[in-house]
Amino acid sequence: MKGKRQLSFIWLIFLFGNLGLNAGELLFDKAEFAHRRQKLMAKIPDGVAIILGAQPTTGYREFVQNNDFFYYSGVEIPNAILLIDGRRKESLLFFTISETAARNEGISLNLIRNPQEVTGIERILPIEQFSNYLSRLANQGYVLYPSFKPEELPRECSQEKFNILYQNMMLNPWDGRLTRELQFVAHLKQRFPQNEIRDCSPFIWEQRQIKSPAEIELLRQVARIGVEAHLEMMKATKVGVYEYELAAIFEYVCRKKGADLAYYVIISSDENHPYLHYYKHDRLLQDGDFLVVDAGPDFKYYDVDISASYPANGKFTPRQREIYEACLAVQRACLEVYRPGITCDQVREEVKKLLIKRGYDLEKDLFKIRTMQGGCSHYVGMAVHDVGGSPRGPLQPGMVFACDIYAVFPGEKLGVRIEDTVVITEDGCENLTKGLPREVAEIEALMAQVRR
Repeated sequence: MKGKRQLSFIWLIFLFGNLGLNAGELLFDKAEFAHRRQKLMAKIPDGVAIILGAQPTTGYREFVQNNDFFYYSGVEIPNAILLIDGRRKESLLFFTISETAARNEGISLNLIRNPQEVTGIERILPIEQFSNYLSRLANQGYVLYPSFKPEELPRECSQEKFNILYQNMMLNPWDGRLTRELQFVAHLKQRFPQNEIRDCSPFIWEQRQIKSPAEIELLRQVARIGVEAHLEMMKATKVGVYEYELAAIFEYVCRKKGADLAYYVIISSDENHPYLHYYKHDRLLQDGDFLVVDAGPDFKYYDVDISASYPANGKFTPRQREIYEACLAVQRACLEVYRPGITCDQVREEVKKLLIKRGYDLEKDLFKIRTMQGGCSHYVGMAVHDVGGSPRGPLQPGMVFACDIYAVFPGEKLGVRIEDTVVITEDGCENLTKGLPREVAEIEALMAQVRR
């Protein structure tokens, strides 16, 4: 009973704690970060997780911590290392930084002077002591748990990053380097051949797939920024405007709200509809063009994913309307059937039944496009394509993913995409990115209003 009372108290802190930066130091209450570390400790009772922090930037860009390190510590100090000890049930933060260097990075001096009090991490040591400390653990027979996957930095997704580095660096006969993380693994194996080295990324990824109440509340904030930026971009869309102008408006609204871009603004029109991540913004919009805009903000390390589709001239043609309303029907049906315990395959089957019940002819070309059969796309969170890929198995409360419905007809130079970020709740789902006009009449009314 005592353990249950303590856990309930922790969740109350998550729900009602400060969701903004705590005096410029931690994003969430330190109890949330402690709970995350405790959950990882339970997965590694025989060893210690070694989580490398991000290195200083090599160009004139602000330093941003990598997602895994930030997830467990909330600390943005460069060149730090976090040990999460599953045997002793304690965590250690290693870093060395001068107060001048800290202030140059915007790091609170209170964090540098009182790191244990600010972070709640049990032990703080200079980075110079890391090697000797790790050697002592190795001599005690610890299993060492580094992450084998690449770190996620802004606009990066770990598995996609690994695939690119694997093909273009590791397999390149004129390069052949390992990733930073795999180099670290190789060093561990060389220095401590007697110890077992295991990948801790599966445990981290599993944990990050379920968002806490505090994370979900922050995602609502991110979503509001994204919806506002999409609305301003939609209002500015008209014939004779360049795509790069619309992309600039989206970024401006995000920046004005203190956010960045989760990924480059994607705008597909005319011949570019088949290229679902087209981002060159090189077309001058023509009468009859139909746009797919895929854009989302990054705010305080968290992202949302939103796509909207509408005509450049503000008026749907019959064919544009037909395809758009078919996509919207699929998306609305998905939002009705998402709930805990249902699998993505079951979502697809229930959506089909709903569409048939509502009179849609699934034999029409609109519903033969492969992507119209989807509904459970990719996880969303600290990366726009968050760790873990797409939901597998029964959906669970706290899962956040993209409901992404799209269809492309290259021969007609036409594509439609309707995408929202949703969270599974205890009895259904919540559309985090609600607020955009989705019905044809709503879109046409908004675009006609700004032209008066």
